[in-house]
Amino acid sequence: MSDARRAAVVSAIVAAGVVVSACGPQRVRTPERPRQTLAVLLPDPDSNAVGSATVSNASGTVNLATARESTLVSASGPPSPPAVLSESEVSRIFEDALSALPPPPRQFTLYFRFESNELTDESRAMVPEILKAITGRAVPDLVIVGHTDTTGVPAANVELGRARALMVRDLLVNAGVDAAAIDIASHGESELQVQTADETLEPRNRRVEISVR
Repeated sequence: MSDARRAAVVSAIVAAGVVVSACGPQRVRTPERPRQTLAVLLPDPDSNAVGSATVSNASGTVNLATARESTLVSASGPPSPPAVLSESEVSRIFEDALSALPPPPRQFTLYFRFESNELTDESRAMVPEILKAITGRAVPDLVIVGHTDTTGVPAANVELGRARALMVRDLLVNAGVDAAAIDIASHGESELQVQTADETLEPRNRRVEISVR
């Protein structure tokens, strides 16, 4: 099974013995049904990709390859044939587990003025939305990566990208974000958003990319 953030197989224990009353003081326990595990293949919460999973026990194997496809597994026989659950059934059965999952990552791109670490007005206006995404997480984790266009010397552009990332980090820290939650990096001109020749002015390459997890 894959990890919980990558949407793998969610399991829940279902069924137990039932106690009923007979006539008189004696109590009769009905035979316990075998303990069963319900395995369901859920889409990845980040990309909505489904993937696949193999569920097996000593008696057999079942492959799950469709969103919300499920199987019941017990010690008394092979896994049941795959059956697709409705979205409402998944929500009802796994409501607590799904509500405990962290929100999916958010990605933001901020753009800069030419040969500067100053944000454009449009990008500065996005800062409140970024702060909202950060404060909506109990333990936020941020990665800030600076980029440049192809004008100038590559080594200098690495430093410029770093300066841009530092500027955004300081902006967020001054707004109350814990500096320890932020990692910064610079790719300079090595990862262009828009492919250009050398020494080309391109506003969309002068940017910082922020990942909020």
